[in-house]
Amino acid sequence: MIKDPSIARQISDLMIEFGARIDQSIVTVQDQCSPEELKMYRLAAAKVLAEMLLEVMNPLYAEHPDLKPPGLE
Repeated sequence: MIKDPSIARQISDLMIEFGARIDQSIVTVQDQCSPEELKMYRLAAAKVLAEMLLEVMNPLYAEHPDLKPPGLE
């Protein structure tokens, strides 16, 4: 996917940051919206996170296994 280790690290860091921000957005919706809105939003956010993992992070970590955060399976 990305050969340059420096660029790969930057992308990894961004994906981790984006994942954390999406997780935080779920908390925001949970705190401020209806249970039905939370259910729909959580499903949409999970799709985004899964796509990031499958299409960006897994290929990146296959190329650069040293960048893979502990516990990310």
